[in-house]
Amino acid sequence: MEIHADFEQRVVVHSEQVDWVPSPMKGVDRRMLDRIGAEVARATSIVRYAEGSSFPEHTHGGGEEFIVLEGVFQDEHGDYPAGTYVRNPPTTHHVPRSDDGCTIFVKLWQFDAEDRNQFSLDINAAQYCAGDVDAISAAILHEDQYETVTVERWNAGAGRELVVSGGLELLVLEGALTAGSEQLTRHNWLRMPDGDRLRAEAGADGAQIWIKTGHLSHISAPREG
Repeated sequence: MEIHADFEQRVVVHSEQVDWVPSPMKGVDRRMLDRIGAEVARATSIVRYAEGSSFPEHTHGGGEEFIVLEGVFQDEHGDYPAGTYVRNPPTTHHVPRSDDGCTIFVKLWQFDAEDRNQFSLDINAAQYCAGDVDAISAAILHEDQYETVTVERWNAGAGRELVVSGGLELLVLEGALTAGSEQLTRHNWLRMPDGDRLRAEAGADGAQIWIKTGHLSHISAPREG
């Protein structure tokens, strides 16, 4: 299966317009944003766990990165409420579930094979610092030689223009953002290739945005079997 698999193309997904697709586990559905592969896939998705739903224990061969958007995600290591950012690198394993239901934004099979940095943190309690643009503050969630992951707060009307280096991915967590001719609202997603230009401005209520840069220079997909 391939969905938005050409990483040289700019992609915008208004997630509320995308159908939920059932996963192999009852009560767990997905909105697929990009995908290379079948059930084992290099994938970016919004995943919804119904109340009481779960997945069996599994190991992350290519790593897993996610943000809890709504509700509380759980596994045997603890509870992860909305606003939690989690990185489970290759070789980690868990039994995911949600007792009361939750929605997460998740990326699979997109880690460096040698990454072993496992952690979780509350993005709202992160240390935000003034950015290179007035009225925008940012907190670094993760940074290595391949990628930088941040969460940013944009005041109403705050704008930015930059040339994308190594690719860029953006998810609106709260508020609204205009990017070029596109109006992006809560849980809308934008992916831009290396060398593209981002011109964006926050809406009247500002915006909170998750951003990943640099990672599209290191594209790979899992081998089935």
